[in-house]
Amino acid sequence: MRHPIQLVLAMASVFSTADAAAATPAQPPPAEGVICAPRAGPLVIDNVTTIDFRGERAAVSEKVSIIVENGRITGILPQGHGYPGTPERVFDGTGLTAIPGLHDMHVHLWDRTELAANLMHGVTTVRNMSGMPFHLRLAEQLEAGEVCGPRLYTSGPILNSKGPDSQVYHQIVETGEDAKAAVRQQYAAGFRRLKIYSNLSSEAYLAARDEADRLGMVLTGHAPEGARQFDADGQPQFMLEFEMALADDFETIEHIEAIAWHGLQGTLDLARARDLARRIAAAKSTVTPTLVAHLNLVEVAQSGGAYALRSGAETMPPLAQLVAGPSIARWAQEQALPERQKHEFFMEFTRILDEEGVRLVAGSDAGIFTNIPGQSLLDEVELLAGALASPFKAIKAATATPAEVLGRKDEAGCLGEGCYADLVLYRCNPLMEIGCLRRPEAVIMRGRLFDADQLRGERGLRALAVDHDNERIFTNIFEGFAAQGNPITPQQLGEAIRGDLP
Repeated sequence: MRHPIQLVLAMASVFSTADAAAATPAQPPPAEGVICAPRAGPLVIDNVTTIDFRGERAAVSEKVSIIVENGRITGILPQGHGYPGTPERVFDGTGLTAIPGLHDMHVHLWDRTELAANLMHGVTTVRNMSGMPFHLRLAEQLEAGEVCGPRLYTSGPILNSKGPDSQVYHQIVETGEDAKAAVRQQYAAGFRRLKIYSNLSSEAYLAARDEADRLGMVLTGHAPEGARQFDADGQPQFMLEFEMALADDFETIEHIEAIAWHGLQGTLDLARARDLARRIAAAKSTVTPTLVAHLNLVEVAQSGGAYALRSGAETMPPLAQLVAGPSIARWAQEQALPERQKHEFFMEFTRILDEEGVRLVAGSDAGIFTNIPGQSLLDEVELLAGALASPFKAIKAATATPAEVLGRKDEAGCLGEGCYADLVLYRCNPLMEIGCLRRPEAVIMRGRLFDADQLRGERGLRALAVDHDNERIFTNIFEGFAAQGNPITPQQLGEAIRGDLP
């Protein structure tokens, strides 16, 4: 990927001055042009159509008024029944359809600008899957309205062992004692979700699992492989069986391509895929397919790299763009057809998972490679709608189902009395046209309404989404490295970025 000279110079400047990693993390200034704090007075959305996704089919109510107070829905009344009390604001919903705010269950958050980008696209909850201390602070600032964006859940740092999938920002452990110490360190820091990664050794995984269970932490991530070997036919062999993650009750198992790699030993065999789907369903495990993450690799290969520069890429923080550069350059040289065939298999595998009763949630892997925050979640929902032949199932995978997985059933991802007032309004019906999700007319977050101008205007959320601050990003990143016992230097990070990042 080719970067503007200003970006390269900015990165070089940071690498030369970032030894101030131990400095107090920069606090975000108040948002300009848009108020993020929850609305104090009652809000009414008048004469609107609502769709709730908690059941086996859509629950549609037409010509109703949504009453919002203190960040929650306090009532949904038939049009013409009047409002209790005196609302602070009445928003005309004539011709609009409201659905619960969308969830992205797999993001990699580099900075708060991506939170504004998500909200701009109607994403009102994100689960960050590579945590650092600043994510815990951000979650509090979001709830207080000091920063504009969705609700934020986060894992701790990615726990991994050395291997082909290990990366510079992972927390690397090899022994059981090291793994236990890492889990305790993450818990003490405030993390309650432990992300497991592919190369985690058998000893480290078992120790981390047991320590997390003792502390009451949730396990999520990749099904752990342990040491990886290949047989005489070149088929991968794993020290840890895929069923380990099924037996250990992961919150979610991530990435359809990783499941096929580990659970099917890399074969594109639909009969084996169905058998695996039945085992996943029997274990009552939840899967985050992230179909868009692999498809974006295909699109970069197909376009010779041009796809990485598509509209929306400007909301990716500069460091994320720089880190992705080597991978984009490599994938720009790949043959697209074999990867396109894999994508078609992954779509079919996802359909099979659904047919066999596996619970699916939507996630985009935003923040990695060319996966644009907010926009990539809409891409993922469209892919799910195609794979499952059902816009309803796809949107449910981004609303009611993730709320249930996160322990927020009937509080988030829903549209009814008592639910969070996290909503998106459209001038079309997404059940009839899934592309409707790309055109939000308004977003309500914690009871505060952002109209079209506040979403995309010059001083609205879009402006916040591109207001990148390299110094803040690097301060937070280096603080995170130090907190996990990996005080990497700016020079080492620079070498990793310029090297062969996977």
